[in-house]
Amino acid sequence: MSNTNAILRGRISYAHIFEPHAVEAGQDPKYSLSLIIPKDDEATIERAKKAINAAVQEGIEKKWGGKKPSGLHLPLRDGDEDRPDDPAYANSYFINCNAGEKYPPQVVLRYRDPATGKPMLGDEDTVYSGCICNVSINFYPFAVSGNKGVAAGLGNVQKWEDGERLGGGRKNAENEFDFDDMEETDLDDLL
Repeated sequence: MSNTNAILRGRISYAHIFEPHAVEAGQDPKYSLSLIIPKDDEATIERAKKAINAAVQEGIEKKWGGKKPSGLHLPLRDGDEDRPDDPAYANSYFINCNAGEKYPPQVVLRYRDPATGKPMLGDEDTVYSGCICNVSINFYPFAVSGNKGVAAGLGNVQKWEDGERLGGGRKNAENEFDFDDMEETDLDDLL
């Protein structure tokens, strides 16, 4: 991996990793996620900063005419400042990652299939917004319509462990309601 690439572990949110998604009508659909990294995970934050700084240097050399622009947009954002009303982002940094429709991430689980030795594939039920994942990210410089900065390209996703589901997911009725056993209830009373 080049030094602008990093594998970072955090909680994923707004995960569109199985089907591309367009935020607004008319936009190209993309695969995307927001990677939430606790501020006390200093090692992961340092790896992210190192890869972002390498992308800034690449931008200075190849995109921005030999100097660092003022007002540079950087992908490592502070959840307390940028998402103060969302408790999932409290005391954390986050990175929004995207990949074009032609570049779906491979989504795998933590384990290999014992029969084949290959990584087990994840699906919508096993890899979801809220779980902890390793995410490969390619940081790269951009200069578009007067805006300059570093973007985060979404690579592959590996689920590391379960976490509390975040927003948008459909709840399981069995977990949401109380139920009576049939022998305690007369079926005629229900009809």
